[in-house]
Amino acid sequence: MFDPSLFVRSALIGMAIAAPVGPMSVLCMKTTLTRGARHGMAIGAGIALGDGIYAAVAALGLAGLSGFMLAHQQPLHLAAGLFLLWLGLKALMRRDPGADAPAALAPRNPLRDLAAAVLLTLTNPPTIIMFSAVFAALTPAAGFRLAEALSTVAGVVAGSLIWWAMVVGVTSALRGVLGPRLRLWIDRVSGLALAGLGLVEVGRGLKG
Repeated sequence: MFDPSLFVRSALIGMAIAAPVGPMSVLCMKTTLTRGARHGMAIGAGIALGDGIYAAVAALGLAGLSGFMLAHQQPLHLAAGLFLLWLGLKALMRRDPGADAPAALAPRNPLRDLAAAVLLTLTNPPTIIMFSAVFAALTPAAGFRLAEALSTVAGVVAGSLIWWAMVVGVTSALRGVLGPRLRLWIDRVSGLALAGLGLVEVGRGLKG
């Protein structure tokens, strides 16, 4: 049956895993600043869903799937790095919104942001190892039953969503007081950060 205490503990783990600043944090804040809270929350939801998938792999003991992902982590890091590099360069080349506002903020379905965030989150297979280690400490002596595993996964997703909702809320509030020119320069700085993080990921993908 559903275990509330396990759900709460897993939610705290989900928040702790989401909290460190990294490429996904930069991407979420950048998207919120340039496109608004709806798109930023789509990024956050995609990250939470990706975390939930890895949490499910760890909680349900899907050794074959986790082994496959870990065996192919280098091409996954390479793919993530190239995508982050593309996002960064795209932000760096964006023109002044006063000169080209429609092109700079062309309408886009938030589902595209969600899908991109899920895929980027899933390009970090070692996350499975982290979840496995954490869940080992949460596992009852008799092992996880299906209901307990689902409580754990649901908690991780909920905690991650709560964290990203807070990030989007704070960033969105700042967006309201920043002028278009300042938002453009913040976008370029975050683009530079994404490009740098992308190069790091490419390096990890090529290392072998």
